[in-house]
Amino acid sequence: MTASAPQDILLAEPRGFCAGVDRAIEIVERALQKFGAPIYVRHEIVHNTYVVNDLKAKGAIFIEALDDVPAGATLIFSAHGVSRAVQLEAAARGFQVFDATCPLVSKVHVEVAKLHKEGYEFIMIGHKGHPEVEGTMGQLEGGIHLVESVLDVARINPAQTDKLAVVTQTTLSVDDAADIAAAIKARFPKVREPKQQDICYATQNRQDAVKVMSPLVDVVIVVGSPTSSNSRRLREVARKLGTESHMVDGPDELQAQWFEGRQHVGLTAGASAPDILVRQVIDRIKALGAVSVRKMAGTPETVKFPLPKGLRLKDTEDLG
Repeated sequence: MTASAPQDILLAEPRGFCAGVDRAIEIVERALQKFGAPIYVRHEIVHNTYVVNDLKAKGAIFIEALDDVPAGATLIFSAHGVSRAVQLEAAARGFQVFDATCPLVSKVHVEVAKLHKEGYEFIMIGHKGHPEVEGTMGQLEGGIHLVESVLDVARINPAQTDKLAVVTQTTLSVDDAADIAAAIKARFPKVREPKQQDICYATQNRQDAVKVMSPLVDVVIVVGSPTSSNSRRLREVARKLGTESHMVDGPDELQAQWFEGRQHVGLTAGASAPDILVRQVIDRIKALGAVSVRKMAGTPETVKFPLPKGLRLKDTEDLG
């Protein structure tokens, strides 16, 4: 081992799968077990290449348009949620539908529907084109204004300002969302803020862990797919703290030069990245010279979301 090789790996805690991702993957696996392949899934069930490929191998077929789903098929909505139009089209076509939308995203949808009935318009903080944003904005036919930055806040023109409410994409950077929310409050002082922060507990916990870890290491590696918003935010959090950070979909993407002269490596994983990839990345960094792995103290996560009716254990246990 050379003096410039990595010496130790500091594992962020918590990292990897959250309760919503666990639930979404289990919904697909239970449906395959109960009904057999193929099972159709609208959009990637979660944004992770390894997970999607694993479920494809088991018989899941991922589609974007409901035209690609044959009559009588079983259809699952991804963890990101879908618009009302997609829900209504699926019902009209008679598919057997299981909704794997994360309950924390569903909470935002319920709040939008409730406040809409009270005459509210909405400002949504999120990334244009992300399926979660499309699903939330698609709960209404209009009246939701998307902002991606502080600058966007000056450009929106709601029909009225007496009844405005803010909602956010759940996988944003906590700090970025706070800056945009402050700009909204400054322009629209009467705006209704969320009862609780819409950023999900798992996103916040993983970002908090990276904030603690970054000053203790020379480089941060984030395990996550390029399509994963919450994984990209983890890389950004480390970089904003001045720590070099790289995101990889798996061990093959690690580059030896990232570790030259950097003895202390921080390692975390986005909420849709499985632990098997973290273990493979650890093995690869060890092959480059690291000799120890330490785990940070962190916020324990005990949240578990129930499965939909028809896929709970009592519904499938007779299948072995």
